[in-house]
Amino acid sequence: MSATSNALVPVFSGRSGALVLHPGSLGNLDAYIAAVNRIPLLTAEEETRLAREYRERNSLEAAQRLVLSHLRLVVAVARNYLGYGLPHADLIQEGNIGLMKAVKRFDPERGVRLVSFALHWIKAEIHEYILRNWRLVKVATTKAQRKLFFNLRSMKQGHAALTPSQVEDVAQELNVRPEDVVEMETRMAGGEVALEARNDDGEEEFAPIAYLTDPRNEPTEVLERREYDKLQTDGIARALDALDPRSRRIIEARWLNEDPDGNVGTATLHDLAQEFGVSAERIRQIEAKALQKMRGALTVEA
Repeated sequence: MSATSNALVPVFSGRSGALVLHPGSLGNLDAYIAAVNRIPLLTAEEETRLAREYRERNSLEAAQRLVLSHLRLVVAVARNYLGYGLPHADLIQEGNIGLMKAVKRFDPERGVRLVSFALHWIKAEIHEYILRNWRLVKVATTKAQRKLFFNLRSMKQGHAALTPSQVEDVAQELNVRPEDVVEMETRMAGGEVALEARNDDGEEEFAPIAYLTDPRNEPTEVLERREYDKLQTDGIARALDALDPRSRRIIEARWLNEDPDGNVGTATLHDLAQEFGVSAERIRQIEAKALQKMRGALTVEA
């Protein structure tokens, strides 16, 4: 529902008594508001009689009269939420939905006027609409956050950030934690940034998509690295199995084994020469031959 479109008038229709909206011929929003303000209010006796007719006989005509007589209430409530930057007409439309829900649940025997009962439902629908549409990212999900969201703006004086003492006062009045007040104020003050660049002016913008991407963690790259590491590990294991025990011992001591400090391949040629009772040069020759054999095995695996 926009300010320049035909107004939507709530009426009841259907065998199930469903509440729906039908296009009216009231013109723009100003004409709609003027029209609903001309609808006469109901007396307490008329309201009770109509509510009983709807509850007992499912009279859609009675329900429609209850709704129409309270449309001005929705307009008044919706006007209080214009500060959130959302269209007045849309706020009214959502409030009308809340009003219709209230009429369906209204019990005239409780001794409460419909205007008092409907106020909660009208505000609830408008609140939900604001939370859904005010930002792309929801700013209030818990009950405490919702309470802060709809009270903090009116409690702040001016656009300056709250001082520590003001934060304490707000937290005490709303019965929430001071850190919750600071977090909500930050959320409400922060703007949204488009993830991708806009090219309306023909120039590339440096949008977050350009620097938030981490190519190292791209799924296909991760899978390729895992597969490569698996092939390397399995290939080295098979290449070691092809060596004789002495050659394998030399290769592991020189290139694979870790000491308690985490250093890999700390054994020297002289250490292994003493272990096997040969010269260091002989250990070097065995090592070179074993490495050559392993390279050949890994090449065949590849």
